Amino acid sequence: MKAIIADDEPLLSLSLKTALADAWPELEIAAVLPNGLEAVQAAERLKPEFAFLDIQMPGMSGLEAAAEIAERMGEAAPAIVFVTAYDEFATRAFELAAADYVLKPVSQGRLAATVARLKAKQHGFEELARQLRALGTLSPKSATLRQVRAGAGNAVKLIPIQEVCYFQAMDKYTTVVTAGGEDLIRTPLKDLATQLPEGFQQVHRSTVVNLAEVAAAVRDETGRVSLRLKRRKETLPVSRIYSDLFKAM
Repeated sequence: MKAIIADDEPLLSLSLKTALADAWPELEIAAVLPNGLEAVQAAERLKPEFAFLDIQMPGMSGLEAAAEIAERMGEAAPAIVFVTAYDEFATRAFELAAADYVLKPVSQGRLAATVARLKAKQHGFEELARQLRALGTLSPKSATLRQVRAGAGNAVKLIPIQEVCYFQAMDKYTTVVTAGGEDLIRTPLKDLATQLPEGFQQVHRSTVVNLAEVAAAVRDETGRVSLRLKRRKETLPVSRIYSDLFKAM
């Protein structure tokens, strides 16, 4: 477990770091930053599970930093805890899906409650991953698809299922990606996934890939996995809950 701290007051950063060391010895404080912009950069670089952000900081506030982190990192973004002397930002903080909102000065008892909440959140994530692995990640199959029907002007295009490289969710629609191009269908990915044959694997909440089209699984220095495809130039990110599926590649 890694965390970053961002606060423009060095003494308060040090105090929080010390308090966290007492409340959660296993947690590594990977970086202590003086402003929101550096917090965003550190979050992208270090991929921490948690970020403790002051709200009022020069240049980029903690709220702005949290929004930027969420925009850049998506579901890989850390859980955000706002630590501030002001209570009027709480509504906006929870609109940004904050894991907690702690008022300064931070008491050890209040911080212990925050740590318990973060541990429970992480435990829930790990339990979900275990259940997904046990279930094979996809629901039991209904009638198995042999081809996908996509609109093409006034005609209907029939795409053999084995020609699909991957499916990508797009709002209420799904993009069908083949070596030759992309087509949009109206079936949501969650409904489509139940009809796919063996060999199609969900690798992200918005992506199901044809494993026969995977050339390699690449793990970067932070442990994040992405897939290289045989007949497409783009790479596909793999969510943490599915990354264990590609350890052998």
